[in-house]
Amino acid sequence: MSHQLSPEEISFAGVDFLPGLALDFVVFGFHQSQLKILLLEYRNTGLFALPGGFIRQDENLNDAARRVLAERTSLTDIFLEQFYTFGDLARYDAAPMRAIMEAKGITPTEDHWLLRRFVSVGYYALIDFTKAIPIPDSLSDTCDWYELTALPPLIQDHRLIVQKALETLRADLDRKLIGFNQWAAPLLSDMFTMADLQRLYETILGQPLRRSSFQRKMLSLGILERLDKKYSGGAHKAPYLYRFRADTTSG
Repeated sequence: MSHQLSPEEISFAGVDFLPGLALDFVVFGFHQSQLKILLLEYRNTGLFALPGGFIRQDENLNDAARRVLAERTSLTDIFLEQFYTFGDLARYDAAPMRAIMEAKGITPTEDHWLLRRFVSVGYYALIDFTKAIPIPDSLSDTCDWYELTALPPLIQDHRLIVQKALETLRADLDRKLIGFNQWAAPLLSDMFTMADLQRLYETILGQPLRRSSFQRKMLSLGILERLDKKYSGGAHKAPYLYRFRADTTSG
């Protein structure tokens, strides 16, 4: 489900957008102990890339990021954070964009705005991938989820952007849970077991955690409320259910 190229995107000068500045998104999708990445594929080129976009002349930076992410995922109320700006000269390579445009039947001039050097502001998001509806952008053919451990080759420095986003997410995990646990709430049921929360942590961190140590740490954060009701599954010893405290979910 791709939409037509807009005149603003294919125009020579790109006058409706801020020159030289782009957005790149690492959209992490979590569900049932799986962690995936949202990627765009450009058919007839063999190229894959992170979702990205541009900032309109009359648009705030973060508003542009939310707009582009909503266009790619069909979701609006999700956790999104700016994490790094990528501006090294070595990242500039006009060849992939030229190939992408030519595969779409567009023959760009040598100084077309999309072939110029861009500094890119990186954002990462964390969502339940079963709730998103991936939609290609105006130049790509498909938008889909890929296993984090089996990504195809990515254009330019997009593999580095993924790695930097993952490092940032892992380093900030506890702080995000304490101060902004709305990122975790959409990934869990309203009521969840400690094992559910531990699986989320282990999937993001990519390593197992000791159950007793993890439980002590989570309880010490003061953001969980233990419920009288217990999990009704078939375990011989039903675990307690938890939920996020109401006074800690607003960010």
